[in-house]
Amino acid sequence: MSGRRRRPSQQSNGGAAPEKRRGRRWIDYPHQGRTGPRRWLPSVRQLLALFLFFFGSAAAAVGYAYATVTIPDPNPTTLLQNNVYYWSDGTVLATDGSVNRQNVPLSQVPADVRRGFIAAENASFYTDPGIDPQGILRAVFHMAEGGTVQSGSTITQQFVKNTYLDQSQTVSRKLKELLISTKIGAAMTKQQILQGYLNTCFFGRQANGIQAAARAYYGLPVQKLNASQGAFLAAAVNEPSLFQHADSDPTARATAKARWSWVLDRMVKTGKLTPGRRARYAAAGFPTPRKWNLGSGLPGQTGYLVQLARSYAQAHNPSITDAGLSRGGYQIHTTFDRKRTAALARAVAKVRAQRLDPAHRSVDRDVQVGASSVDPTTGRIVAVYGGPGYEHAHYSDNADTSGVPVGSTFKPIVLAAALQHRAVLKPGEPPAPITPASKFNGDDGIKIKDQQGNYVTDDKDPTGLLHQHNDTPKRWGYISLRKAMEQSVNTPYVQLGEDVGYPNVVSTSQALGLRPDSLAAPSAGFYIGTSTPSAIRMAGAYSTFAASGMRATPYSVTKVTHNGSALPGFAAPAPVRALPNAIADNVTDVLRGVIAKGTGTKAQALGRTAAGKTGTTDDYHSAWFVGYTPQLSTSVVLFREDAAHPQLQSLVGVGGLQKVFGGDIPTEIWTQYMSDALVGLPDAPFPTPVSLGHGANEPGGPAPSPSATPAKKGGKTSRTGKAGKRTAATPTPMPGAPTTSPKCRHHKCR
Repeated sequence: MSGRRRRPSQQSNGGAAPEKRRGRRWIDYPHQGRTGPRRWLPSVRQLLALFLFFFGSAAAAVGYAYATVTIPDPNPTTLLQNNVYYWSDGTVLATDGSVNRQNVPLSQVPADVRRGFIAAENASFYTDPGIDPQGILRAVFHMAEGGTVQSGSTITQQFVKNTYLDQSQTVSRKLKELLISTKIGAAMTKQQILQGYLNTCFFGRQANGIQAAARAYYGLPVQKLNASQGAFLAAAVNEPSLFQHADSDPTARATAKARWSWVLDRMVKTGKLTPGRRARYAAAGFPTPRKWNLGSGLPGQTGYLVQLARSYAQAHNPSITDAGLSRGGYQIHTTFDRKRTAALARAVAKVRAQRLDPAHRSVDRDVQVGASSVDPTTGRIVAVYGGPGYEHAHYSDNADTSGVPVGSTFKPIVLAAALQHRAVLKPGEPPAPITPASKFNGDDGIKIKDQQGNYVTDDKDPTGLLHQHNDTPKRWGYISLRKAMEQSVNTPYVQLGEDVGYPNVVSTSQALGLRPDSLAAPSAGFYIGTSTPSAIRMAGAYSTFAASGMRATPYSVTKVTHNGSALPGFAAPAPVRALPNAIADNVTDVLRGVIAKGTGTKAQALGRTAAGKTGTTDDYHSAWFVGYTPQLSTSVVLFREDAAHPQLQSLVGVGGLQKVFGGDIPTEIWTQYMSDALVGLPDAPFPTPVSLGHGANEPGGPAPSPSATPAKKGGKTSRTGKAGKRTAATPTPMPGAPTTSPKCRHHKCR
């Protein structure tokens, strides 16, 4: 043991403890044992770990965002649409609303148009999940290379941006768009997404959605677009501010043409269009959009037509409210005839220019005209004239306003009531039959009796009794109701009305379509026109005479749809029997005499078989002419009203005339309009009136005489041939027949 050699003592290092070896760090960075740049270079393993860390963190963040993000409510503005009103021929009459959009179901968009949008914007639409990263990168590179502008967003993304988000170009908005697009892609069908996209795209020309764009660029409903026109609209989505001028600006047109051609090529490349059809569209040429006219509200008669249709629609379907109309989406199809509406406006303008001189006659400055034209067989309101237009701050529709007395145009209604209900000519006796040949006292200033034989009173008369006056003090003696109608003599019709009775005349008035609230209270003047029906209702009442007693209630709307779905309540009113045909036809025969040899002879210029009645009110506050042919019934009213002081003023002096009658300016407007409105239609006859037998006369008059269809001097009456075919009568005026009559001095006249 002592000879064994010992190891060197650990004390050889000066007695210090041995150095302990360091352990490996969890993250060896910067690297141990390395110096210089190698100490700071991460290893492949570290790089991979770092990548996995950030990728996992990003995935977790995206997953959290996807889980927490919700599909927001649509932007309120994307729910707004406008309302579209259509003429009777299906063309657009007007639109109203703050946003020019009309949503349509996808089924109404032609397949070729849909394919054009998909080929141009998102060829993988039916297979992608709502986003297309490759498409985004491809668009970026393509634009960087100076190629055609392309959208990096899918159709789903564009739908989300249009419907749920704003148009800002921030990273946060873009990330939200991607997340919501993914959720939308899972929650909605491709058809729903495509429909929403097409209805929310902005196309320029103030058009939002494919339907508004089709109207704005081509004047067509979307259903009638072809693939070439659809390709133009698909191209317009990316640069609407430029494409909207493709009708007139050469630069815009060249850009639009190139993009349109590219869209068609894309359709061929994606298999959505055959090369043969592509060649045909190329041969047809670029589908130049129509001229762009910026709208200016509702000018001319448009405002009155729109308001009339709106009121009718709301009255016939309670679900159509002001709030609903303000949100839009309604398509309202009207009865208004575009050509006849224009003809009526022209007639008013022409006669006003010929007869009125507001620059030199102050009395001509406040003259108003209202007019309406109705189809007697259907009740369709084909035209109205409501005034100079909204752009002239005239918002009251003169054709649909009650408040202007109708004067002697009410007399035919009294006659119809008398023919139907008879008249109490002697107190205590049963009503006696009345015919147009029945004679009544036509003298001026006579006293009027009621059915009990008492004299009608009048506080304004010094005697306390009513002394009814005519237009002149002429002593007519006992004259037939026919002659009294032709010459617009008041006294026979005031007495006749009292004998028939207020309830019976009111009943007949309402049967003819006059509204109860427009009928005046009982008075002697009621029978000669103190009531205030609108021009539309008067045209409707006379159309019942034209249709042999069948009343077709005037109406203005044929169909209403909301977001493509038809609403109930707009079936055409069924005609109803308002008067026996014998009575209506006899009234028509009497009114033919008004034009042939009475106060309405200016209407002979129409050159057709026609009937009508003039009307002028006490103090000349209004002047009317209501007339008709078998095809059309039209009323025209003239009155004065200062917009600053809304009350009727006298027409004396208007047009330089001392007295203004219904047989003057209103009849001229009627004749001018009807001449244009009836072009191309035959001169149809009225039915031959049957005899009503013997009618009683007013007590004190001559013996009763039979009602007949008298041969009009210088003309022919209608007659029935062997096969029952009616031939037209052609009345000729009597020589010297007056065109007007002097002024009445009490109540209403003409």
